[in-house]
Amino acid sequence: MRTAYILCFLPGTSLAFTPAASPLRSHSISALRSTVADAPAYAPPAEISPENPLRVIIAGAGVGGLAFASAMREYPNVKCTILEKTDEFKRFGGPIQIASNAMEILKDMDRDVFDSISEKFTFTGDKENGIKDGIRDEWYAKFDLGTPAMDRNMPYTGVIDRPDLQEIMLNSVRSVGNGEVRNGKGCTGYTQEGSVVKVAMDDGSIVEGDLLLGADGIWSNIAATMRGTPAKGEGSGASYSGYTVFAGELAYDSFDNGSVGYKVYIGPQQYFVITDIGKGNYQWYAFLARPPRSYEGEERPDGTSAYIGNLFEGWSEDIHHILRVTKENEIQQRDLYDRPPSVFKPWTDGNVALMGDSVHAMMPNLGQGGCQAIEDAYVLRQELSKLRNRSEIPGALETYRDRRLIRSAAVQGLSRFASDIIIRGFDTPVKLVTEPELRIENFNYAGIVTRMLQPILPIFFIIQFAFLYDGWKNDVKIDVRAAIGFAVVGGLILLLGAGTLGEAGIGLGLGADFLLGGELFEGFEGLDGFFAQFTNLL
Repeated sequence: MRTAYILCFLPGTSLAFTPAASPLRSHSISALRSTVADAPAYAPPAEISPENPLRVIIAGAGVGGLAFASAMREYPNVKCTILEKTDEFKRFGGPIQIASNAMEILKDMDRDVFDSISEKFTFTGDKENGIKDGIRDEWYAKFDLGTPAMDRNMPYTGVIDRPDLQEIMLNSVRSVGNGEVRNGKGCTGYTQEGSVVKVAMDDGSIVEGDLLLGADGIWSNIAATMRGTPAKGEGSGASYSGYTVFAGELAYDSFDNGSVGYKVYIGPQQYFVITDIGKGNYQWYAFLARPPRSYEGEERPDGTSAYIGNLFEGWSEDIHHILRVTKENEIQQRDLYDRPPSVFKPWTDGNVALMGDSVHAMMPNLGQGGCQAIEDAYVLRQELSKLRNRSEIPGALETYRDRRLIRSAAVQGLSRFASDIIIRGFDTPVKLVTEPELRIENFNYAGIVTRMLQPILPIFFIIQFAFLYDGWKNDVKIDVRAAIGFAVVGGLILLLGAGTLGEAGIGLGLGADFLLGGELFEGFEGLDGFFAQFTNLL
């Protein structure tokens, strides 16, 4: 089990699901070169100007790519072209969380988009949020999202329907003449000739520009071309997380509507989340440790809702109530995939850079997947808006990578660790009960550890949100204060949980393996070589 070195429990409302399997596409550089050999020559002048703007190609119309293109509309020296493989934008997809760090960025770099989002936003950061004992239905630990935001004069965390967010950003991109969106053709790879990037499309056509941003998701063809790997499957860098999730979205009359945002119900080997997504609607998730594609062999004669209810037998009535009123067509199951942090794998290649899930896909537990893509867009906007000459592009992209590398890796890693620790490390906490008779419930190692962690977690949450909310500008490579806090408090958590975590395969050596990725140690001659390379990153 690959894990990371810090811990959090804020559940996201946007899940990085894997789509249905499709045939893998070849990303052979030689094949791409033969494809683009006869493409029309694009020979831009060295100087960037409104007459000869920087031509930025964005592969994929996800949150990060759209946020960047929208924010660049005020720069006449830059022209953005978004290439999206879907034929048209349809209203599909559930809510997405935008945490305070990402909302602060949107407020700073794109006020019009921020205002439009705020009009359709459902705030959750100003409500009660936390972890509940899934069996006893008692609050176990609460995390305060509001105070850290208020102390920093930042907007509250909240959710918005993904189609609404996409529509807002698309309208912004199209509002001026230097933004364009092309639908119906997907990017299959790229080559570079001098300062020109040639992007191969799935219909055999070529799109040329000065700079390419790979914002094409976890199964990125741009990342595959850059790294010489397949886009999916073995060797792609994306791997099954070990977890499957059931998700339901419905209109629901919750007894605590308006006062509670997130409830994370913990218990033995699984957990359940109920979250308010606004307008009388709720979303729930059931996270389970299962092998990939486990749904293919499962029988559900009474339907999925009843099947999940049986899995959570004996848990809080809140869980069973929302399951009973959820219709079968309102439930989906998906296996969760992510990537290990790309500490030593390339983010950039000349005039090409990766962003969003293509370089740091993460588990949904922290609700930071889209937020980190927005942070990418923010840093890219800062670095690219400074350019005056096309020869400066590679250096600007390397600076972007240096500013984003450690922070995104930390968020990526803690998102995975949150899943591991909740499912494999936590249990029903031990409790002394006096009625109707004196007894001790769940008096075992895991129950004792879970109870001992209870007063520690609020401290960890304070460190966690300070790290997320203080670092949104990405102007410091390493947050030393947060690192010390995570080391001290996280070390205590690991010490207490050594038994249960060790049995789960997490253990005390969890940090380097997932943070850096086991395969990334290849090519280094012993630890001296590894640490020498790591030091160079700092």
